[in-house]
Amino acid sequence: MERSAVATAEPNSRRTAAEAAVLPVLLGLSLSHLLNDMIQAVLPAIYPLLKETYALSFTQIGLITLAFQATGSILQPAVGFTTDRHPRPYSLAVGMGVTLVGLVLLAHAATFPLLLAAAALVGTGSAVFHPEASRLARLASGGRHGFAQSVFQVGGNLGTALGPLLAAAVIVPTGQRGALWFTLLALGGIVVLARLGGWYRAHLDARRARRTAAPPAAPLPRRQVVTTLALLGTLIFSKHFYLASLTSYYTFFLIEKFGFSVRAAQLRLFVFLFAVAAGTILGGPLGDRFGRKRVIWFSILGVAPFTLALPHANAFWTVALTIPIGLILASAFPAILVYGQELLPGKVGLVAGLFFGFAFGIAAVGAALLGRLADHAGIFAVYRICGFLPLIGLVAAFLPDLRRPRAG
Repeated sequence: MERSAVATAEPNSRRTAAEAAVLPVLLGLSLSHLLNDMIQAVLPAIYPLLKETYALSFTQIGLITLAFQATGSILQPAVGFTTDRHPRPYSLAVGMGVTLVGLVLLAHAATFPLLLAAAALVGTGSAVFHPEASRLARLASGGRHGFAQSVFQVGGNLGTALGPLLAAAVIVPTGQRGALWFTLLALGGIVVLARLGGWYRAHLDARRARRTAAPPAAPLPRRQVVTTLALLGTLIFSKHFYLASLTSYYTFFLIEKFGFSVRAAQLRLFVFLFAVAAGTILGGPLGDRFGRKRVIWFSILGVAPFTLALPHANAFWTVALTIPIGLILASAFPAILVYGQELLPGKVGLVAGLFFGFAFGIAAVGAALLGRLADHAGIFAVYRICGFLPLIGLVAAFLPDLRRPRAG
């Protein structure tokens, strides 16, 4: 009996050690995601400066976002599909290098076409980063896939939240050339991602050895898989089209409606983006515990009362309402991503590329269309119309249950 206890204890000890060993990988991924998305946040944070300097219209502001987001939208599925077949551990560091080049161009761009090119380069770096980083997070998850995705994604949302603060502290006082300071973040990201690439490469052989000869079967019939993917795409559309209204035009809304300064408006944007980061860290573990479908349902539809009230609130309640909006809405994406990876087992990179890419694309199209709407109907109309988008979350009722929630 003692021998049996020792034999049981040894595997448990090894398993605990393995789980402890991958936590630094998840934290490194979260840190690199923070740096990547902090750099991306420079663009919308300096939109007021670019608009004034180059006399840009809201439509042109939307086109800059379109150039940034569209590159990510188009390239990410292709990157995910390719790396499913041929993983590239060091592609993460290469992608951050492309982002660095985009930052340098952004700091020196003197024309609208060059601004578009800089935005496209930053988007390309992000397109290379997300699918492979999502795969690495799953590899390092120890079976807690929702938790791993939340840890990975919360870094990105924290970076998005901190980006406007850094822009207010660095770029607003120093001007467009202040974007060069963010190249230091890109260099730091390259170092972190190169080290993660080394860990990833060392574990690829072990992962291949554990892979069975036959690919894992999908849990649903092919037709139902396609229908479910369409439902997930509809939910991503609702979430990210609404997020585009806040990330791209919230500062203009605050400035026009309440007379805030650029700095004060950016600080209010940080409040919302920090709430988004907090919501992201909740979505994955809650999905592990209670089931992805429940989290997806609540996180999309549950935000509707707050979005409908936002356009009619005073200055205090406008800021206050963005906190539950960010918390609830952001909890959806980790659950949606893991749900999709369970729906299409063995295609982790493809699912991550499709979902991240579609989210980027929706944000790009949303920013462009909402910019056009703001030019013709005013900035207030944007939030009155977008407030109804979370009602699309009703379609979550039609998602099938793929697996039972964890007992503990």
